[in-house]
Amino acid sequence: MKNKIKNILRISVLALGVVSVGGCSSDFLDVNNTPNNPLTVPPSSLMTTLAYDASFASSNDLGRITSILMQYQAGINNQVLTYDTYNIRGASNDQWKFELYAGLLINAQKMIDNTQSTSPVYAGIAKIYKAYGFSILTDLWGDIPYSQALRGDNNVFQPRLDSQKDIYLGNTGSQIQSLFDLVKEGMADLDKTSVLKPGADDVVYAGDVKKWKRLGNTLLLKFAIQISRVQPDRAKDEITKVLASADGYVNDNALDFQVVYGSVAGAQNPLYAFNIVNRPDDQMLSQRFRDTLQLYKDPRISKFFTSPTGQFVSFNNGATGAAPASATRSRYGVYLTGVSGEAPIKLVTNFQRAFILAEASLSLGTAGDTQKLFEEGIRASMLKSGISATDVDAYFKANPDVVTLKGTNSQKINQILTQKWIANVGNGLEAFNDWRRWGFPRLDKALNANGGDDANIPVRLPYPSLEQQSNPNVPTPGPKTFERVWWDVD
Repeated sequence: MKNKIKNILRISVLALGVVSVGGCSSDFLDVNNTPNNPLTVPPSSLMTTLAYDASFASSNDLGRITSILMQYQAGINNQVLTYDTYNIRGASNDQWKFELYAGLLINAQKMIDNTQSTSPVYAGIAKIYKAYGFSILTDLWGDIPYSQALRGDNNVFQPRLDSQKDIYLGNTGSQIQSLFDLVKEGMADLDKTSVLKPGADDVVYAGDVKKWKRLGNTLLLKFAIQISRVQPDRAKDEITKVLASADGYVNDNALDFQVVYGSVAGAQNPLYAFNIVNRPDDQMLSQRFRDTLQLYKDPRISKFFTSPTGQFVSFNNGATGAAPASATRSRYGVYLTGVSGEAPIKLVTNFQRAFILAEASLSLGTAGDTQKLFEEGIRASMLKSGISATDVDAYFKANPDVVTLKGTNSQKINQILTQKWIANVGNGLEAFNDWRRWGFPRLDKALNANGGDDANIPVRLPYPSLEQQSNPNVPTPGPKTFERVWWDVD
């Protein structure tokens, strides 16, 4: 495990090197082709790397920014303190460039290029990873390099920005494949005959193609609900097709798309490494999240956060007073970090799927019992966090007002998305997406907010300055942090 994770950056840098020499002569490549620095990375190596690329990109700084904005945590020191008052401009250069484009995405593309003709099962999985990576980028930034990205070997070094609408829906005239079709193409590859197939190198599903198909369909549900307020008919159609698919979807916690980590130094998950090892004094439990969990008498709080003093000690977002003493602070707990860093990073989950279908049945009229799906989401989250089935049943019996949908459709959507927000702790990206679509849960802006472009909770990330400097297609200045992306109509 330790060696696998330590090799991630080496392989990502190698993939970047392959792109950067794309315009060089063949003689140069022959001279510099050495056994210790291969130009073609084995799919088994890339397979493992993709999992850690995806989990790291979602749980590192992009996860911290969005988790602060969504008030799971409050910033106390260093960069995280600035995020707490919405000073996020210039914060994501490395995440855009190295973690996503020169990490997850280029590695996915190289695996597609290397395996499409002989081992398409690998290529199909890589397309699912690629769609997931591009969805992170477009959901945070809107219009991004997409159809012309990852083509440095074809001398496309300054790719155009495709509109978010075209990225989600496709545009045949502009040769833009939709995220939906990219996933479906990947799922189709999984049925093809392959010389090589993943096994132990697949740290997510151990090469189980049926589980990858379930994940593909669940990504389609995620993409559909993302565009549901601006494209309700397309969203309903995509969800209806998934519900009718023989391939199924993630409907059990054991099928979650999550990436395992280890407990030895250098192999621990990013949430543990940042919050417990490297920067234990930078952030702590948000008072706002604590208040919600305590209002609902939610037993998950003891799994989500620590309580060194026997109490959950929190801090208000944007507060300027002295933070509680370090030894007393509530930080991420065992559900998110494990005892020693071994907890998996959770990317797409069964509880997320249940809440998506609950929302869709209510807002789009898709099949399914909204109340049952809502309860299913809460139960799946509680069980996954480590609450026993007996205690979950007791909670439902004692708290009918929390677990029963009531009121107008808008009020019910608020209940669904508030519970989804609670369940998504540690995955700020997903919570940020949901909050922007509906404005639920209702979040007051941080105290003393002085960042962003209007001192309100940002609804998008500003383009990274390095990308603005290197690619003239990226607007300078770009959209303001209060300008909504295409699918965000709230």
